[in-house]
Amino acid sequence: MSTDDLADDLLRSAARLSRWASRHADLGLPWAQTRVLALVDELGPTRVTVLAAADDTSQPTMTAQVQRLEADGYVTRTADPADGRAILVALSPAGTRALVDARRARARALEPVLAGSGVDPARLRAAVDLLSGLVDATRAADPDPAGVGPRTP
Repeated sequence: MSTDDLADDLLRSAARLSRWASRHADLGLPWAQTRVLALVDELGPTRVTVLAAADDTSQPTMTAQVQRLEADGYVTRTADPADGRAILVALSPAGTRALVDARRARARALEPVLAGSGVDPARLRAAVDLLSGLVDATRAADPDPAGVGPRTP
């Protein structure tokens, strides 16, 4: 099996598992909004342009998502200290709770599948550790995950 085939199989399997868990979980808010909260969590306080690039969506689409999340109290927008004309989006305490709740709901949806799979928990732990190591390797390979240059701290 080639590395290309292995990489494709890994990505497809991980994506399918993630989509399945999202479909079967009561996230508490729409998936698109949950995804934006997860991006803000991953990137930290950041500009809408960076969020749009990281989500591979347009800036107007991301602006609309951020406005909805802000209206619901899940994110805050503040002036960028490095550039007063720019705005940084950050998780609010309510947004952090909503994201934690959504992640727990996805985990709860998957728990019966894991329990019924017959897979040894040690193997599952090894798989999680392997995937975490691959995620860490992506960070080392690409310190700019959104592909838009340095992020304001």
